[in-house]
Amino acid sequence: MKIATFNVNSIKARLPRVLEWLEASKPDVVCMQEIKCIDEKFPAIEFEDMGYNVAVHGQKTYNGVAILSKFPIEDVRCGLDGEDWPDDDEKEDQARYIEVFTNGVRIGCIYLPNGNPVLDADQQNSEKYEYKLRWMDRLNDHAAELLKFEEKLVLAGDYNIIPKDEDCYDPAAWEGDAATLPESRKRYRTLLNMGFTDALRATIPQGNNFTFWDYQRGSWPKDHGIRIDHLLLSPQAADHLTDCQIERDVRGKEKASDHTPIWIELDLD
Repeated sequence: MKIATFNVNSIKARLPRVLEWLEASKPDVVCMQEIKCIDEKFPAIEFEDMGYNVAVHGQKTYNGVAILSKFPIEDVRCGLDGEDWPDDDEKEDQARYIEVFTNGVRIGCIYLPNGNPVLDADQQNSEKYEYKLRWMDRLNDHAAELLKFEEKLVLAGDYNIIPKDEDCYDPAAWEGDAATLPESRKRYRTLLNMGFTDALRATIPQGNNFTFWDYQRGSWPKDHGIRIDHLLLSPQAADHLTDCQIERDVRGKEKASDHTPIWIELDLD
């Protein structure tokens, strides 16, 4: 079972590239982030024509997550328990989490808040950074509950967390960013300490294995990347892990997303 995660950075803008990648890579399940459209505008027909079932939790213009699966999709959940932005014109509920059960595996698709700028005009934690931390606390609470079921569980997506300095081309360039601050990394480590396995590091223990290259400052040709897209596996899923790979070449395509896909393979036989 091949499970991929891919921040597509607008499914409308990237659809040809995404379809091309699906045809070449043939993942069984795909977790997408930043689809940037409401449910009704998501191109479900194109994916269904390729044999995928579709679950979508969209949002106009921003955010949005979706899961495609070659297997039947059950038990769909959208969002996390607890607070969210007030539902008004400026701060509507943010579509950042969707979860399904498919082919014996529970899969959560995550688009974690960026959290920048970290400081407000008074040099205190900004509302955006506080929201990121609260959202991570809610995710961790939910993950702890899911672990109690002792299922094969995969939490995949764009975490907007650089776990360690080695996951960044230049740690000094990212000092003070919400992705590297101690309170952010602490919450990510909390997930690992619950018993989740970072699939990439379980298969490739060290190295610059980036999943994101900014559009600015020639980041892609200079390989100035960071690793912020992760697949975390419960002990029951980690027992079946056979491979994890980053598809760097997708980032080099014309009109590509600034992220590239990363996938795992689980041997469920």
